[in-house]
Amino acid sequence: MTIKTIILAAGQGTRMRSSRPKVLHEIANKPLVQHVYETAKSLKGSEVYIVYGHGGEAVKQSLSRLDAIWVEQKQQLGTGHAVQQVIHHVDEGDTVLILYGDVPLLKAETLRTLLAKVSPTSLALLTVTLDDPTGYGRIVRDQHHAVRRIVEHKDASAAERLINEGNTGILACNGGQLIQWLSRLSNNNAQNEYYLTDIIEMAVADGLTIATAQAASADEVLGVNNREQLAHLERVYQFERARMLMAQGVTLRDPARVDVRGEFAELGQDIDIDINVIFEGVNRIASNVKIGPNCLIKNATIADGVEILSHSVIEDASIGAGSRIGPFARIRPQTELAEHVHIGNFVEIKKSSVASGSKINHLSYIGDSEIGASVNVGAGTITCNYDGANKFKTVIEDGAFIGSDTQLVAPVTIGKNATIGAGSTITQNTPAEQLTLSRVKQVSVPSWQRPVKAQDAVGNLPHGSETDKSKEK
Repeated sequence: MTIKTIILAAGQGTRMRSSRPKVLHEIANKPLVQHVYETAKSLKGSEVYIVYGHGGEAVKQSLSRLDAIWVEQKQQLGTGHAVQQVIHHVDEGDTVLILYGDVPLLKAETLRTLLAKVSPTSLALLTVTLDDPTGYGRIVRDQHHAVRRIVEHKDASAAERLINEGNTGILACNGGQLIQWLSRLSNNNAQNEYYLTDIIEMAVADGLTIATAQAASADEVLGVNNREQLAHLERVYQFERARMLMAQGVTLRDPARVDVRGEFAELGQDIDIDINVIFEGVNRIASNVKIGPNCLIKNATIADGVEILSHSVIEDASIGAGSRIGPFARIRPQTELAEHVHIGNFVEIKKSSVASGSKINHLSYIGDSEIGASVNVGAGTITCNYDGANKFKTVIEDGAFIGSDTQLVAPVTIGKNATIGAGSTITQNTPAEQLTLSRVKQVSVPSWQRPVKAQDAVGNLPHGSETDKSKEK
């Protein structure tokens, strides 16, 4: 079965009060319409058409990577008019699925249930039961509970507004039948628009059954119309991700304070995650990993038994088994740490490899470097890798000891088991097994006197001051 999925994404979204098209606003760092697209593409045999309009070029350019056919709705004359822009792509034997670009949490399972209800004699409609259906079109049923039509909220009578079964706008039907119904649409209504919902009454008149399905929750079919709804669905989405993590053996100290803005390519067991941790991109986290509060983990590979202390950032990097990171450490892209490496507070590492058992524990910057095994880098060490135009590499071989407050001016190699004295600036390669330092000779000046202020500590003024002269008079 070929499914022609039409995603309506042409709305302006004035209640968002934004210059950005509504469907480009994000949940979990992903545009609303991309959530809908990915759900649609997960359906077997689905071809996706995205109808864009307001700010359309921005939508199309931002998401040009998507495997979809883009169709412009130059004038926004209603949902029925939007579908009409795609209808020449629809064949009579197709099944057509209508979705909305601002309904991001709709699940593929719900759509499969809906599609299963489509037949030559039935149209499938997704509805929702709400405590307050204000703004929703109402599902009008007869005494046999059969759907007869949908009435929009603005066109509904007082009695019809008491109906709490609302129309989500999501439906599926036969392509040939849809072609006929769209050709008969009228804009004779309060909004002067071509309502897609009018095809329900046409289908009933043609003798079709309106088969309905409902989502597991109202949030699944909630559209985003303002910032409050956007924030609400973000929290719904994040709690679903938190439940998924816990179901796979992850301990969350507070499920309401963990954000997953990507996916996990690997997820081990007995992972412990403290509050306010954010995951972005694609992460691989092995077992027995402990992540402290207020950390950002992005496109990282973290091996067994790693401990990441609070306020640390790991991005596009890999951390070896048994390593310890932080607190307040920043591991930047293209960094590879081997097993049992210690990276301490206020240490920044970029585009570097660190072999097993090495330690960089305090206030250091390591960039474009290759650090061997069992190296100790003292506090305040800086690899000076950039001359203003080009970047150069620093190599620190196995067993080296770098004293505190050392500057290593690349390109430079520190030999195996070499020791660099604290406070040195190293500009040339240093030999293995030897102490190298570059300090200026320390001297003491016995006749030197520390400068003092005009008035000393006990309030006496120095001889010759104006006050002393006045006393002499």
